[in-house]
Amino acid sequence: MAKKTITYKEAYEEMEQLIRNIESNEYDVDELTEIVKKVNSLILVCKDKLRKTEEEIEKIISEIED
Repeated sequence: MAKKTITYKEAYEEMEQLIRNIESNEYDVDELTEIVKKVNSLILVCKDKLRKTEEEIEKIISEIED
């Protein structure tokens, strides 16, 4: 079964929701480590997508300037 690729928007929204839930103490201590790991993985997804987008934009600009 193929894993669904998450979009930047989906990752960001999920991360925001998890953080809101953490801030409102919706998770108990036993869940917190896994939730923080999930938030970290979503941050990495967002950073990777932003980096790739920046590289693509720089490449397009470079092609335009040539």
